[in-house]
Amino acid sequence: MQTQTLERMESDVRTYSRSFPVVFTRASNARLTDEDGREYIDFLAGAGTLNYGHNNPKIKQALVEYLAEDNIIHGLDFWTAAKRDYLQTLEELILKPRGLDYKVQFPGPTGTNAVEAAIRLARNAKKRHNIVTFTNGFHGVTMGALATTGNRKFREATGGVPTVGASFLPYDGYLGDGTDTLDYFEKLLTDKSGGLDVPAGVIVETVQGEGGINACGLGWLKRLESICREHDILLIVDDIQAGCGRTGKFFSFEHAGVVPDIVTNSKSLSGLGLPFSQVLMRPELDIWKPGQYNGTFRGFALAFTTAAAALRHYWGNDEFARDVQRKGDIVAERFQKIAAWISEQGIEASERGRGLMRGIDVGTGEIADRITHKAFENGLVIETSGQDGEVVKCLCPLTITDEDLQEGLDILENSARQALS
Repeated sequence: MQTQTLERMESDVRTYSRSFPVVFTRASNARLTDEDGREYIDFLAGAGTLNYGHNNPKIKQALVEYLAEDNIIHGLDFWTAAKRDYLQTLEELILKPRGLDYKVQFPGPTGTNAVEAAIRLARNAKKRHNIVTFTNGFHGVTMGALATTGNRKFREATGGVPTVGASFLPYDGYLGDGTDTLDYFEKLLTDKSGGLDVPAGVIVETVQGEGGINACGLGWLKRLESICREHDILLIVDDIQAGCGRTGKFFSFEHAGVVPDIVTNSKSLSGLGLPFSQVLMRPELDIWKPGQYNGTFRGFALAFTTAAAALRHYWGNDEFARDVQRKGDIVAERFQKIAAWISEQGIEASERGRGLMRGIDVGTGEIADRITHKAFENGLVIETSGQDGEVVKCLCPLTITDEDLQEGLDILENSARQALS
């Protein structure tokens, strides 16, 4: 396998190729193939970017047809037929059935673009600078988004430039069971000497992906919404990794019945792995002046086309969502079994997550790495998350077949036994 050019020329900032040091050439749904012809089951799926699998034929066909007709590919923020089709599909299949009324901003191709736009919009709307965020949260690594990201690894990479504009509060469960961390937030808001500048907005992941698959309680999320309403604070839900069906509903906040003021989406939004992000906002918050937040790649029509195809194929009814929840139950049951066996070996372990966003906390990154490295040797691509990389994380395609799902879980279970026996 020829890796010399890649090792010599690519920056040392690379990460995934260190965990999976092969050259991949082909992929279909939940399977990857390297240039030696070996197949792997994919439980990473582009870190949640490929919810509909690799090279989904229904979505790919829409792209091929669009490309074959000399349609617009790059259009800044021109009005194009592709953009209109996407917006109409989003409104009819996603927003209206959920009773949501949002304007849509296309800030640029990545999730961090969407977060930057969302927090800046909140500041403009409320004329306040502070953004409340939560421990273990991950919202991106550009400077504004980085200020709301908890992991020290990313925050220390600025060369000493301070990240400013955000206040961290404990996420649900951070202080242990039986402690409602929102008591602290509410106390600070009502105490003029508490030291918390009244925020313009609160940004939260309902399931923290990079932070360790921490799923907040639905009651906790509902109370957070109530506190924001009471104190005139905008609720921003970062649904970049947990959205697009990952938790068993299109938006992860649907489980709690909350209605955020602002929502960010990216990752699986395009449906095929193409870069694409959006910010959804209540119409009255759309106070941008023309061009006040812009970007060269706001009008990537290929992503509009594949995103619309994904929505039409998977979200015209609730059949797909029910299937995701069914598969999520399968993963949860197997992860509980694996966690129980690991605990029997004297290593405290537990299962966590929602839908098909699942993890096994094994306590340390060293143990998690031993399991995932052995899994890769056995034909499974799976990664870790959490502040120490202590959580073995499943982000398999939502479209994975039951056979591949069970095979992947078998590989993981056997790998854990091999790594820890």
